[in-house]
Amino acid sequence: MARYILGVTGASGAIYAVRTAMYLKKFGHEVSLIVTKPGRDVVEYEGQGALFDYADRVFDVDDFFAECASGSADYAGMAVAPCSMGTLGRIAAGTSDNLLVRSADVCLKERRALVIVPREMPYNLIHLENMERVTRAGAVVIPASPQFYSKPSSVEELVDTVVAKVLKHLGAVTVEDLAQIVKPWEGAV
Repeated sequence: MARYILGVTGASGAIYAVRTAMYLKKFGHEVSLIVTKPGRDVVEYEGQGALFDYADRVFDVDDFFAECASGSADYAGMAVAPCSMGTLGRIAAGTSDNLLVRSADVCLKERRALVIVPREMPYNLIHLENMERVTRAGAVVIPASPQFYSKPSSVEELVDTVVAKVLKHLGAVTVEDLAQIVKPWEGAV
């Protein structure tokens, strides 16, 4: 299938990363993981260490020689989930000061799918302007705002309503795959 990069930052919500990686693997994709130091701390604190079990590769956030730092690497796209506002700002500014931000920049310059899942709230004007900036550059911003019309019965099912959107916008799943994650919309009852 395809290869995807999953970036994980220090925003709360490491479960979004775990579920994204789990479904990418379930549907036959390769997962290259980049986790910031605060991201590792949050993964551990929130008890989401299973994240690393789904990774085919784990790149050091300071390794600018990793293949995903180059546009010639054949990745289909990248998700940053969860994405802190600091990382969003660095992606929006194009600073490329670590491998995660550089990989996002590569996706934008190569016109590959880049999905950013901000988890912090409320947003201030700087956050909103950064979301606008990355959207204008070609990214898709999917806030961690789950839906309830499918009547999720667990935290995992609730999280999966966001993860399904992430996978759809990465181009990593079919309509049939999505139906395995979240019950399709059937209108009001």
